[in-house]
Amino acid sequence: GYIELDLNSGKILESFRPEERFPMMSTFKVLLCGAVLSRVDAGQEQLGRRIHYSQNDLVEYSPVTEKHLTDGMTVRELCSAAITMSDNTAANLLLTTIGGPKELTAFLHNMGDHVTRLDRWEPELNEAIP
Repeated sequence: GYIELDLNSGKILESFRPEERFPMMSTFKVLLCGAVLSRVDAGQEQLGRRIHYSQNDLVEYSPVTEKHLTDGMTVRELCSAAITMSDNTAANLLLTTIGGPKELTAFLHNMGDHVTRLDRWEPELNEAIP
């Protein structure tokens, strides 16, 4: 489903199944990187900060992060990997930097979205089980 909203008037212009809730799957990664960038703007995070991780941190479908076990990746690189390659480990590492799924939900609520929520980590969030 979707809703096209006029941000000036608040009027719904178009919609398709607007009352239904759907699993976000990997679309949450855009919202996650928005939360990370908000922390950068607030001086709480740095895009150049390198995050190191181990083989144990890798989850299913991590085409970028699996290649950087020895050197880690910067926050900037993790955002890029999460959005452009849908890298699940990159998403989990970024979720950790903001405090987990509940903190992403809190960020969205603070931005005025009182519907969207994230309750799980990758790859479990793809199961779409309520």
